[in-house]
Amino acid sequence: MKRIAVFASGFGSNFQAIIEAVKNNSLNAEIALLVSDKPGCKAIERAEEHLIPVFAFSAKEYADKEAYETEILQELRQRGVDYIVLAGYMRYIGRVLLESFPMKIINLHPALLPSFPGAHGIADAFRHGVKVFGITIHYVDEGVDTGKIIEQFAFHANDGATLEDVERQIHQLEHTHYPATINKIINA
Repeated sequence: MKRIAVFASGFGSNFQAIIEAVKNNSLNAEIALLVSDKPGCKAIERAEEHLIPVFAFSAKEYADKEAYETEILQELRQRGVDYIVLAGYMRYIGRVLLESFPMKIINLHPALLPSFPGAHGIADAFRHGVKVFGITIHYVDEGVDTGKIIEQFAFHANDGATLEDVERQIHQLEHTHYPATINKIINA
């Protein structure tokens, strides 16, 4: 069974979907570690509720990205992690992790890439007036949401849909398709 580390920075609803998928055996993996750059965030509470080990850090306590990623890498190696799964992790992945996990870092983006990369994909797409929204699951590379696309799932927004309506539908797609796609990738 493959061992994954989930990286999250906030509420952790996608992390919770991954936990549930593991529990109901639709994701054949072990969550070996949660990594968070926001000590005290809800994702950490979720990990603790499910007895998942946590490595939380504050980037400002390190000299640079290489320093904290080196410590993260030690944690990952100690736990025999095979894949890194980003679930709302709001930091760019740097050289240390990219070189150690080539094509084994997976991200979920709440827009149809290559359109609307970055931290505000849903709002950017909504403001642009698109009619088709969706999610992209992709490998992480050195760019911002530029890695090889693995899967995309889309829907047509109803006329009059609010940003909140679109966000709700995006989250439904994420919670359904991200764990299933992770399972396909790591168990291929």
